[in-house]
Amino acid sequence: MAKYISVDAEGEVLIVRINRPEARNAINYDCALEMAEAFDRLDADPLLRIGILTGTQTMFSAGMDLKEFAKTRQRPSPEGRGFGGLNEKPPAKPLIAAVEGFALAGGFEMVLACDLVVAGRNAVFGLPETKRGLIPGSGGMLRLPRRIPYQVAMEIVLTGDSIDAQRAYDLGLVNHLSEPGQAMHDALLLAQRIAENGPLAVQMAKHIMTVGMDWSQQEMFERQRPLLKQILESEDAREGALAFAEKRKPQWKGR
Repeated sequence: MAKYISVDAEGEVLIVRINRPEARNAINYDCALEMAEAFDRLDADPLLRIGILTGTQTMFSAGMDLKEFAKTRQRPSPEGRGFGGLNEKPPAKPLIAAVEGFALAGGFEMVLACDLVVAGRNAVFGLPETKRGLIPGSGGMLRLPRRIPYQVAMEIVLTGDSIDAQRAYDLGLVNHLSEPGQAMHDALLLAQRIAENGPLAVQMAKHIMTVGMDWSQQEMFERQRPLLKQILESEDAREGALAFAEKRKPQWKGR
């Protein structure tokens, strides 16, 4: 049984909840291992379509457990997986962050490793590492300038100051704002909307949109073509067209 997180399947949605309120949901190495196992389950189980990463009602995550790091000198970054078992190798299936309260340092970097974000209006995001003589090395400096304007990302990183949920929403970092305490509820509604769609198409769309940002203008359609072919030739593509013609709900097989 997991000690630092809870993992529950609700229909086709896997909910991964960081559950260390006594430590402000800070991540230690064992917690990161448990999270990596949960994301492996998400990708391996054909009945699961999408995941949600969340914390407790008052806190998403304060980042790395500094007290434990001071004792062990071990960063919560399993080999090949990165911070939280997530940041260097996110799951292939979509992942939604449901954020209440603070998402700071590595906590914010985990949010940036997710594909969509639902946040309570009480949420706060920040990368305060420079205030401690450090830098946000778990994806903050790499992903943030791809999500928001360069100058704004630079200010957030260099000042170490936080932004509130409304500012994050205005910048496009947050998909949906929720009333405090409702982020998980609204994230589940969003997840269920996505889970209704063709699972192969959803997973491939995430893959292309993720890696396609690194493709050049000259090569991007050539690199997309074989991936698109896989979807066009799938049983799900045929089923989607038939269901549309027959005015019924598709019965996806994931192949």
